[in-house]
Amino acid sequence: MDERLRALGLVEGQRAARDLFAEVTARGLIAPGWLDSEVASRIGELARELYPRVPHRPLPVVRSGPRCMPSGSPGSIDDRAIEPDDMVVADLGPMFAGYGTLFARTAVAGRAPERLRLVDDLPKIFTAVRDAFHAELPMTGRQLYAEAEVLAVKAGWVLSARHAGRLTSMPPPEHADGSRPEAWIGPDNDRPLRRTTDEGRQAHWTLEIHLADEHRGFGGSYTGLLDLA
Repeated sequence: MDERLRALGLVEGQRAARDLFAEVTARGLIAPGWLDSEVASRIGELARELYPRVPHRPLPVVRSGPRCMPSGSPGSIDDRAIEPDDMVVADLGPMFAGYGTLFARTAVAGRAPERLRLVDDLPKIFTAVRDAFHAELPMTGRQLYAEAEVLAVKAGWVLSARHAGRLTSMPPPEHADGSRPEAWIGPDNDRPLRRTTDEGRQAHWTLEIHLADEHRGFGGSYTGLLDLA
């Protein structure tokens, strides 16, 4: 695929995912009492309403409560009902796989102050990390991960994942090859992020901020494009 068209597709996929999540929030689709799978189905129905030309779009991945933490991956806990004040992560990436876009946002099913603070801090830290990337040339994966760690700690959180992003061409973590540190924004990647990939294409990156309060056992995620935004 032409490089320009590939970049435009990534940006368009993110725009559509952002618009969809805004509508999810406006309609109150994430609420206590619903199963994670039911919320995913409701988001799927909304997507069919908003984007009727793609009627068979895959469903998003919705995780609530302990399933938002690294130890609570989607496959480790049965589908659960969202409880009051649960953190809920909506991963819309599967719905826009055709664009190659990864996109995740976090909501709180309630008004718990510290959990709302985490949700507010996620985009702030995401933006600060992205600004650091754009401000410094060159920037390695290790350096950008360290920047994310510092910003998380300053805000009173910890990074809850061993990476803070990946090449847009990388599959989800459960299918990814962990032996390729150069494909991740993480402590083992000492290569510049601005480079040509081994496949001869311009490297485009997804930034993933995963924050947690380890003592209270809750966390959330915020995922979007790094270099094209």
